[in-house]
Amino acid sequence: MDQEKELIELSGSVESVIYKNEENGYTVLRLRNENDETVTVVGCIPFASPGETLYATGTWTTHNVHGRQFKAEFAQRVMPTDETAIYQYLASGTVKGIGPATAALLVQKFGKQSLDVLENEPQRLTEIKGITPKKAAQMSASFRQQVGVRRLMEFICSFDLRPVLAMRMYKYYGDKALDLLRENPYLLAASHIGGSFYEADRLALDLGFDEHNRSRVSAAVLFELQHNLGNGHCFIPREKLVAVTSELIRVEPESVEESVKDLIESGLLRFEEIAGCRACYLPELYEAETDTATQLARMCRRRFDEKADLNALIAQLEQKLGIRYAKLQKDTLNLALKHQLLVITGGPGTGKTTSIRAILALFDELGIRTLLTAPTGRAAKRMTELTGREASTIHRLLGAKFDEDGERVIFSKNEGERLECDAVILDECSMVDIQLMDALLKALPPDARLILVGDADQLPSVGPGNVFSAVIRSGAVATVRLTEIFRQNEGSRIIKNAHLINKGEHPDFSANTGDFFRLKRLQAASTVDTIVELCASRLPQKMQIPSSEIQVLSPTRKGELGTVNLNKRLQEALNPSAKEKKEKLFGDEVFREGDRVMQIRNNYDILWHNENNTAAGLGIFNGDIGNIVSVDLEGETLTVDFDGRIAQYGFDSLLELEHAWAMTVHKAQGSEYRAVILALGNSAPMLMTRDILYTAVTRAKDLLILVGDEEVAHRMVDNYRPSKRYCALRVRLRSLCGLD
Repeated sequence: MDQEKELIELSGSVESVIYKNEENGYTVLRLRNENDETVTVVGCIPFASPGETLYATGTWTTHNVHGRQFKAEFAQRVMPTDETAIYQYLASGTVKGIGPATAALLVQKFGKQSLDVLENEPQRLTEIKGITPKKAAQMSASFRQQVGVRRLMEFICSFDLRPVLAMRMYKYYGDKALDLLRENPYLLAASHIGGSFYEADRLALDLGFDEHNRSRVSAAVLFELQHNLGNGHCFIPREKLVAVTSELIRVEPESVEESVKDLIESGLLRFEEIAGCRACYLPELYEAETDTATQLARMCRRRFDEKADLNALIAQLEQKLGIRYAKLQKDTLNLALKHQLLVITGGPGTGKTTSIRAILALFDELGIRTLLTAPTGRAAKRMTELTGREASTIHRLLGAKFDEDGERVIFSKNEGERLECDAVILDECSMVDIQLMDALLKALPPDARLILVGDADQLPSVGPGNVFSAVIRSGAVATVRLTEIFRQNEGSRIIKNAHLINKGEHPDFSANTGDFFRLKRLQAASTVDTIVELCASRLPQKMQIPSSEIQVLSPTRKGELGTVNLNKRLQEALNPSAKEKKEKLFGDEVFREGDRVMQIRNNYDILWHNENNTAAGLGIFNGDIGNIVSVDLEGETLTVDFDGRIAQYGFDSLLELEHAWAMTVHKAQGSEYRAVILALGNSAPMLMTRDILYTAVTRAKDLLILVGDEEVAHRMVDNYRPSKRYCALRVRLRSLCGLD
């Protein structure tokens, strides 16, 4: 081994922490070594604090800016034991609720026992004037959490795994996390922890698990099924499941087949031959699909014998509302009145909203209590604006929350406590996956009507299944197809081009007029510059469209035209750093007061309140958009206003947020914006598709600007990849309705 690369040991006392990244544990600190010299140490040293003794193994390197520093490959910390070091540790703010003044009082009262009292005898902290029992409990909990997370992080980092996995493990399993992880490393690959199977497998093998260990093979099988939920599949054919698992972990197919048999026998995997396919399901997906099919089939068979004179009612509504319904709308009202289940589908400008309003007015006239819902907060808000009636997300409607273990989502509205209504109108139904549809159906009263509304040509749900399309294609459900563009929308080039794209024809780029514009840019750098200029000055100044009403979209997160880079550039232009704005560096992102951010996973436990504190609730959901109103560096919290719902995040929860001046087309689904700017550049073929372009174009209400190479748009139109998902809802529904 070269002398330069030979690992050496370094020890000393941590004097100060210059930089720390909560997401990956990377830390820069100043260390007073045994020779009484102060040196710089860098590496994965999560939760390092002044006063600790550090034992590091690594190499000396020279940074071109910061000079000589010690790069730690491994690090072990020892909590401070003398009073001076304990004071340093506590005064650094590493424990929430303890600053220099409180640290001095603690050390003065308890001396060398301060940390032991803090961890094991928190009630004694109340002996210090000003510390209440509640505050003592909070201080102790903060210290115990930090110690537990740090031990777990050191274990995780010693195997070169991401420290964020330790934070999530501790969140769900607390002090038991480390023992559970040693016993079953494959916990890392659970969906609520977010590790990959590869990370869990590497840890297991490093801990001595055998390659052919049955637990390993079974974990790989379940991983493949879980992983493919993200690709929209409800099941995987048995032959394919065995083959991909065998390839994944490089074991014989026979060994995988044995594990599949064991998993079926144990109930951890469900197997059924359906439509000539030997389907393997995760149990919860099997139940969701079969239950959904059963419920929908039951509703298909139900007819209502309404005594009301529909023609008279329609005439009365037309006079009351000052409108005239077309024949198709009258037919739709007739179907909504007589059928328990109805589907309404159509592209932009074809009258879906008009149909919703008409049905709502009819139901109101008949005293049919109707709830409005949509998959996302943005879609629900839009539904409220268009109908004048309160709409909520499906999750909020059903009272979604985590179970006691924090691992599974449960709904307070279900078979035992159903929704109080006679009808539900669900908009943007193409976004609803099989499990969410199952939950909604279980919460419906047995006689309640269900109206499913959406555009079947948009992107399918992110989650498993292709529910809306399957219901329509089954031929079992009464369906209204809206195809004619309403007269008031005929002049919209957004709508015209959306329909051209949907038919596989290239959009009309011949004129930059009306509400549809194309700015040709052939280089990624100039495309980004133009997008930033449009948001920062051109649209606000020339068209009086404020930047808050402009949404930048991209098919991808990655690359120069991806949302990550676009958000950095847009932040610099729209919300630059300033003395009066507090900010928090988290990983590679800066969260600053005034930033536009998006919640990127469902959080059913986060508490929110309105501006006047007159209302409160639980839950901020994937896709919700808000603005950072304050950053509290001392309290380590960040406050976000989500359209009047104000929620507070601890810095350790910032993984749930990302900047949202730019977002992917997938994330924008179900939303509508006054102005949309679409970045057009080359990306992975699976993202450059017709349905992604169609979905992007239909997000714009008043203005759409395509920036980039128009040939990219043409290739997207030509790249027609209808979603092929392993799901059997259509087959089950046809069978139950006697159509096969």
